[in-house]
Amino acid sequence: MEQIFDILVVGGGPCGLACAIEAAKNNLSHVVLEKGSLTESIRRYPRRMRFFSTAENIEIGGIPFPVSNVKANRDEALQYYRKVTGFYHLNIKLFATVAGIRKEDDGIFRVTTEAGDAYRARHMVIATGYFDFPRQLHVPGENLPHVSHYYDEPYRYSFTKVVIVGGANSAIEAALELYRHDVDVTIVHRAGDFKVSCKYWLIPDVKNRVKEGRIKTLFNTEITAIEPGKVSLRNRVTEERSELPADFVLLLTGYVPDSRLLLEAGVHLRDVDMVPTFDPLTFETNVEGLYLAGTVIAGVHTEKIFIENGRDHGKAIIDHVLGRPVRKVQELVQRI
Repeated sequence: MEQIFDILVVGGGPCGLACAIEAAKNNLSHVVLEKGSLTESIRRYPRRMRFFSTAENIEIGGIPFPVSNVKANRDEALQYYRKVTGFYHLNIKLFATVAGIRKEDDGIFRVTTEAGDAYRARHMVIATGYFDFPRQLHVPGENLPHVSHYYDEPYRYSFTKVVIVGGANSAIEAALELYRHDVDVTIVHRAGDFKVSCKYWLIPDVKNRVKEGRIKTLFNTEITAIEPGKVSLRNRVTEERSELPADFVLLLTGYVPDSRLLLEAGVHLRDVDMVPTFDPLTFETNVEGLYLAGTVIAGVHTEKIFIENGRDHGKAIIDHVLGRPVRKVQELVQRI
């Protein structure tokens, strides 16, 4: 007979793994479905990326995260989460993209994958994060080969002209790395300055490089079209139109949640910001037995939830599943 798991987790990032660990600790059968490799979103981070949070704040499962510096880099995090997954013998199905979610008449969830596999579970956790769904500009040329919503490493861009769209951490970190690898960098940002929530050590660095003329900036400006070798611009204050040469365009403007999967599962979303309906204490959605964990609970406000304050969602979820008093894990969810 087809196995019915106690817990099925969609998403094999740190928060999804933390949920599976809590299930394993409480002797609940579980399976994690991940559309890519283990912690796929971290694997796709820029290769030189270093976490904003300290290593101890991105630990999961009570396993210490030893690093040579206070803050871990991408490679250290990948190895850490791999070893934690092995330590707890988590039941992970990788490269298993979820195609459908249905709650059957008997209350059991049935989840199918694009490969045609089917899984059944009494409870579900969606912990899909947001990194696979970049925010679109909806301008002509956005899908051209020299345009990307992701930045990996600087060397391939050396001695070229790169336009970066965005004014937050990703855009600033990419600009600084590129300039230091002989790249002609221009940042285009629709606001009047860099975001105030950026990593505190980035702002003085980038502003000094701008002052020196090493990195160019066009604030209050947005891209209206992208063509091979150039971008078209509009100043949002003066309405002035202009063009800028560009060998590559990096659209580092953030990400949005997988609304399709949530809606198909029956989760209600707020129209204005795609924040799902959920209980801030138990993380259960309007669909009984279906829970959310990690950044997916924040809708478009992806800056509100991250590993540091999302890794404990699984503790509250498993408490509720087992019918015991739910541990309060955070305050931020009250303000989303």
